[in-house]
Amino acid sequence: MKGKVGERFSEFFEKWACQLDEYLQLLLRASKQRVINTVCDQRELQTLVSKVTQHYKDYFTIKWSLAHEDVLAFFCPIWGSPLENAYSWFTGWKPSTIFKLIDSTRINRVPGSSLAELTQEQLRKIEELRVKIRLEEEKVEREMERQQVAMADRKMFELARLTGRVKDSETMDQFDGLVEAAMKGLMAGLEKVMKAADCVRLRTLKGVLDVLSPLQCVDFLAATTMLQIQLRQWGKRRDSISRKE
Repeated sequence: MKGKVGERFSEFFEKWACQLDEYLQLLLRASKQRVINTVCDQRELQTLVSKVTQHYKDYFTIKWSLAHEDVLAFFCPIWGSPLENAYSWFTGWKPSTIFKLIDSTRINRVPGSSLAELTQEQLRKIEELRVKIRLEEEKVEREMERQQVAMADRKMFELARLTGRVKDSETMDQFDGLVEAAMKGLMAGLEKVMKAADCVRLRTLKGVLDVLSPLQCVDFLAATTMLQIQLRQWGKRRDSISRKE
């Protein structure tokens, strides 16, 4: 069932994804030029990188605003295909996949990608970031586990046990108030997990971009954006085929 928050974010996300595809074309065009000789060229690349990163920040700003109204809409998103949702890590992409993507591009020496030319110093910094981000991922996972276990705490158990035993309307109103308060606590916990995961995602992006040169930043954003867009397209194609069968 579609809720108001789900519908509002779906509308935003469709427009955001279309803009992301436009940015991808700009990134690919800039990457193909390959000749970056002047300060002006460097600044143009940095401006493009800033626009793309701001686009991602805008996504999280709207997401956090609407999640405060209904966080469950983001744990069961109607705007994502089953394929996208299957690969979701606490309402989004898993940060450590970024490092796998960099490794794949570098090791396979993808033609035309400056990521295949990382220096030893850059590799060292990226490896340090990888270790740091993995620890942060584990912290988010432990927090989610804590939230899930909290479902079985004494207060929730008592509410579940009393369900159906309350008879008179006055007591029922009081009981409903207790249930509502308990649910608010659970939703606040999920919102905390979601925001923590999003913060790790943002720190991963910033951490990698800080290590790379302007041209490498362009190639990196092109690779991550392309993967995100392709996953969405694959998911839509699979849904279309499934509906025809």
